[in-house]
Amino acid sequence: MTGRRELLIGVACVAAAATAYSLKPRERLVLLSGAKMADIVPLAVADWSAENSDGLVQGKAEGGLAATLYSEMVGRVYHQASTGAAVMMLIAYGGTQSDMLQLHRPEICYPAVGFQLMSTTATTLKLADGVSLPVRHVVARSQGRQENIIYWARMGEYLPASSGEQREVRLRNAMAGYVPDGALVRFSVVGDDAKTAFQTMETFIPELVEAVAASKRPALIGTQRASAMAV
Repeated sequence: MTGRRELLIGVACVAAAATAYSLKPRERLVLLSGAKMADIVPLAVADWSAENSDGLVQGKAEGGLAATLYSEMVGRVYHQASTGAAVMMLIAYGGTQSDMLQLHRPEICYPAVGFQLMSTTATTLKLADGVSLPVRHVVARSQGRQENIIYWARMGEYLPASSGEQREVRLRNAMAGYVPDGALVRFSVVGDDAKTAFQTMETFIPELVEAVAASKRPALIGTQRASAMAV
């Protein structure tokens, strides 16, 4: 009886080890290859021009982890000459995205710095004819300041629309044997009129993505959508 029990335990251990090995990522998947986010995203688009900014809302991490979460952080404020409108942009890029190194969404980082989430809604953003992007609209308030936010996350070739989908994507990539890069791309406008703020960003963001070189767009929106925009 003891021998049979030990045999069954041994078989289970071998099966577990095989499963763990099959889930161990073995290949890199990098869509931002040989470039930096700061270089591929233009500083001027139509009548918009940008200035770099390090004063944008960012997540807090304990133990100095924030410095290791991302390979590159690009913070800018774009101003429109014709209207005076201002759109803030923050791109957090990670060369690898795993269980320990994952993108921080505004639903996490804004409350961490004192904002209250008023709403968060999954929707889509039209980039071009036949090309749309899964994004989230978030409204957050703190001490009389309201930020209206549009953001999306890319993990390898996937664009998960929620934290739950993000966990599924990590598992999917692991099962496929990939360690992907990833980016969280966030835009925001300050003001109490959320409708106007979202309309401003929904006009500006497609112009900005269109201005990125076609060969570099996959780093922002994935290969499939980048290819569709190039047609």
